[in-house]
Amino acid sequence: MKTVADIIVRPLITEKSMDGISTKRYSFEVQKSATKPQIAAAVEEMFSVKVADVNIINMKKKPKRMGYHFGYTGAWKKAVVTLTEDSKTIPFFDGMN
Repeated sequence: MKTVADIIVRPLITEKSMDGISTKRYSFEVQKSATKPQIAAAVEEMFSVKVADVNIINMKKKPKRMGYHFGYTGAWKKAVVTLTEDSKTIPFFDGMN
């Protein structure tokens, strides 16, 4: 059984994700095996909000090199969560804008 902390790895703080805060769209890195209903339930439980929609993007690994050595970054999953209009905002992101 996955806990809320297992499903949501970390919030994503980028310029594009900060632009979505005004429309109540928040971005998170989530566990690779997490599904949309699990992500919605985890966000609702962790932040006490109502989730309207969840979009998932599988981020592929990318080649990177450092001098002579080369390898790949890790593959991960990103979730963009949209809250309902009557839901409150997530307090963690309020100070970022």
